[in-house]
Amino acid sequence: MEFPLLLAGLICLLLLAIALAVLLVRQRNVTVNVGRHRDAAVAELNAREAEERHLREVRLPALAESLANPSVTVPGPLRDNGDPHRAVLETISELLARTRRDSADSAAATLRAMMRSVQNLAGEQQVLISDMEDRHDDPAVLDGLLGLDHANSQLGRRAQATAVLCGSWPGLQRSAATLTDVVRGATGRIRDYSRVQIPAPSDTAVVSQAVEPVVLAVAELLDNGARHSQPGSPVQVTFQQAHNGLAIIIDDAGVGMTVEAVQRAAWLLGGHGGQDIAALGVPPRIGFAVIGALATRYGFRVSVDTRSPYGGVRAVLFLPTELLTRITTPPAPAPKAAPPEPVVVPAPVKAPELGTTAHGLPRRRRRTAAAISPAAPAASAAPSVSSVSSDPPSNPVATAAAWQRGTRRGRASSADLERDPQ
Repeated sequence: MEFPLLLAGLICLLLLAIALAVLLVRQRNVTVNVGRHRDAAVAELNAREAEERHLREVRLPALAESLANPSVTVPGPLRDNGDPHRAVLETISELLARTRRDSADSAAATLRAMMRSVQNLAGEQQVLISDMEDRHDDPAVLDGLLGLDHANSQLGRRAQATAVLCGSWPGLQRSAATLTDVVRGATGRIRDYSRVQIPAPSDTAVVSQAVEPVVLAVAELLDNGARHSQPGSPVQVTFQQAHNGLAIIIDDAGVGMTVEAVQRAAWLLGGHGGQDIAALGVPPRIGFAVIGALATRYGFRVSVDTRSPYGGVRAVLFLPTELLTRITTPPAPAPKAAPPEPVVVPAPVKAPELGTTAHGLPRRRRRTAAAISPAAPAASAAPSVSSVSSDPPSNPVATAAAWQRGTRRGRASSADLERDPQ
């Protein structure tokens, strides 16, 4: 009896040990799995925190900057298993673009109205200055008025450029002008106009609707070249004929441009920088943006990606054939011949009578005729007056009348000479 009971107890203990071992192994596996899941959860939590930090500190600022400067690339997520924030970024991008667009439109409308007022005031001031230049002959006063005229031209250009960047039109309509006149008009609107070397006259002209835009664009390029070069260095302008148009080439001797500056200039000159004036810096650098806006509207191209022979920047403004025409300069009229001067013959002065002769004829005093010099002008009345007054006047009334007639003829002759164009 004891052996079977002992055997049964051993079997029970063995089964219990096996069960305990199985339970221990299972518990160990559960513990390992729980630890593994816990570590994975902690790693996932850390990754999400890092992703959110990356989104907040890197991606969102880059997204906001890319709306103003497309050359900025928005970084992707830290992990390669998809972008969990794509929908959030798209929504934020749409909201930022809408807000920036509304803000830019509001600012542009305000600036456009302000610049229109400034342009009107500059035009009125130009009229007043021109009127004063016509009324004053003093060299010192004229010198000051010319300085005011030049400063007012620069003010008008800045206001006009800002208005164009805000969506306004140039505001001036001209007739077709030659390329030389276009460059001269642009030169008169910059500060360092004396440094610009204008090429020889050309009969190639710009069509009327593009004259003012091209003048404004060339003025901005000349001002940029003059400002970024040495004060004594020239800014050279040349014309280059092409198969399908003509190029206005502007070379300066400045410091050149970096690769980043050339890329940004190309982006602005492509017409992409006029949407938000606030993105052009403080104070805003509107030169290339204005040129890009004008080039997009009127169909010409501008590039600044070439180095000039003087080490600076070569700016090329290419005008297609559609914007060019020819102006035939009429020959100058021959000068009119001066009308012949009238010959004034002095009226004879009646000599006083000295009674009558034995035959009843009036007796007169013998006088010596004054010889008229051949070299003396015929219109002069002075010789006749001298010949009359050389003898003692016997008739004061006749002498006075002769003097008056000679004086009037002399004044009339002098007036004719002054009115005669030389």
